[in-house]
Amino acid sequence: MHIVLLKHFAFDDASVILAWAEQEGCRTTVLFPPDGIALPRMDDFDWLIILGGPMSAYDKEDWLQQEKRFIRSAVDHGKHVLGICLGAQMLAEALGGKVYRNEQKEIGWHPVTRTRAAHRLFEDVPASFHSFHWHGDCFDLPEGALSLAYSDACRHQAFAYGERVLGLQFHLETTPSCLAMMLDRWQDELSDAPFIQTADRIRQEAHRSEESFRILRHILDRFAAIRTIANR
Repeated sequence: MHIVLLKHFAFDDASVILAWAEQEGCRTTVLFPPDGIALPRMDDFDWLIILGGPMSAYDKEDWLQQEKRFIRSAVDHGKHVLGICLGAQMLAEALGGKVYRNEQKEIGWHPVTRTRAAHRLFEDVPASFHSFHWHGDCFDLPEGALSLAYSDACRHQAFAYGERVLGLQFHLETTPSCLAMMLDRWQDELSDAPFIQTADRIRQEAHRSEESFRILRHILDRFAAIRTIANR
């Protein structure tokens, strides 16, 4: 299986995903769309993973428009698609949903709660868990999407679209090293607000990343299991 992974800022750390892919024998290509690179043909990959970034899905840069068209095409061609934070927002918009500023920024280790909806990609994910968040935007669900999770600050934290597409507003993949860089580069965003934790508290709760990694690997396993069933 060939995974194409799209990154949007230089120090983003996809090591948990890459390590899982290597263990499973998957080939992975990491691309950086903000550089205006050419995106692959649909016949050249099986799974698309779109990571987060400091930009907004509704920005007007040409590369963003190109990437959203690419995401929609991947869905239409039946690819596995996983969008994370900005990736989930671009996925929602590409499928007809609306992305806009949330009433509150959500930064830090906040709880996520599952809805009552069931989906194979979210099977056996805990009913409630903590994950890292760093976002000011949110999205409305595309028509036909299934809401899978929410938080106190954001009503749509996860959604599925069909059997092979999943969007996650939260960051299960954030490593302690990436977290340290975010706190250094974007510390001016840590204002006094209801859903923004202090840098000290974020660092103190960084141990939660281990639980996040377990949940992320489980979700990746679910994607792989669905592909195995589909190929029988």
